Amino acid sequence: MKPNLFLVAIAAILVSFSPAGYKIGDEVKDFSLKNVNGKMVSMNDYKDAKGFIVVFTCNHCPFAKAYESRILLLDKKYAPKGFPVLAINPNDPNVVEEDSYSNMVALASEKKYTFPYLFDETQEIAHAYGATRTPHVFIVKKENGKNILKYIGAIDNNSEDAKSATQHYVEDAVDALLSGKPVTTTETKAIGCTIKWKS
Repeated sequence: MKPNLFLVAIAAILVSFSPAGYKIGDEVKDFSLKNVNGKMVSMNDYKDAKGFIVVFTCNHCPFAKAYESRILLLDKKYAPKGFPVLAINPNDPNVVEEDSYSNMVALASEKKYTFPYLFDETQEIAHAYGATRTPHVFIVKKENGKNILKYIGAIDNNSEDAKSATQHYVEDAVDALLSGKPVTTTETKAIGCTIKWKS
């Protein structure tokens, strides 16, 4: 009996939309990645943090560029409250040269990033998280010495215009966590460019 090629194709598409990675409630393991200042950064460096806004982003993607100022504002608003932004570039610079480490350094300097901009050179961290897009946000909260995943998805519901956004998923999630309340919307669809994986 020959396999139904249509069903095989559908199955392949479903697999592509369901990457392996952390799920809500999972413990997120720490990482050590190179920052644009040349130093290695890990979650464990932030002894007083209550959690983290982990954002997979990059230099070249129009969506990442559109959200750049919003990511800066998230760090400005929430880092003092214990939820700093940790930005991670997962893209292979052999696919998109604009996402090279040297270009990351230049961009962070030009835009005056207040948060670490880390290079996931092996793409191990992006795979572990199940990240698929830039930007793609993962919010974790420290609980009993562990980093527990509380939200996955988009920053808000308008990639084109921040002022036109009517739902602010990341802000709502972090505000809830700071208030000791459960996150109401734990997952949304990340809108952005696909991560450029190594061949």
